[in-house]
Amino acid sequence: MPTDSESAVVPRPLKLAAGVVAAEGVVVAALGIAEAFTIDSSRLVLGLTTTVFLLAYGGGLLVVARGLTRASTWSRGPTVFSQLMQLLIAWSFWGGSTKWVTIVLAVAALAVLVAVYQKASMDALRDDPTKDHPVL
Repeated sequence: MPTDSESAVVPRPLKLAAGVVAAEGVVVAALGIAEAFTIDSSRLVLGLTTTVFLLAYGGGLLVVARGLTRASTWSRGPTVFSQLMQLLIAWSFWGGSTKWVTIVLAVAALAVLVAVYQKASMDALRDDPTKDHPVL
């Protein structure tokens, strides 16, 4: 749990990005759990690997979201990468009755990218060796 001084350092856009990324992680992990319940013997390997992938990816997103709430420098790269991948996934749903999926995924990804690239967020995520380690 961040202290009051740590949470004051994390800008609001970064907190917003962390919330959206955490929500994405929960949804992806829930999809993994749902996939586990649909596994049958005719597609056992596909079902197991899909389940493991979705659970690992969802868990990874939750770890990245926690890093964002702490303004950890390492969390910037995985955040940007996952949101760019989400934009590509969103594009794959365009057309027919799944346009709403495209819109939801794209809006969430763009919101996170805009929040992460705000000046305050970039300053908080800057790789500053003196930030975490006081000069002795």
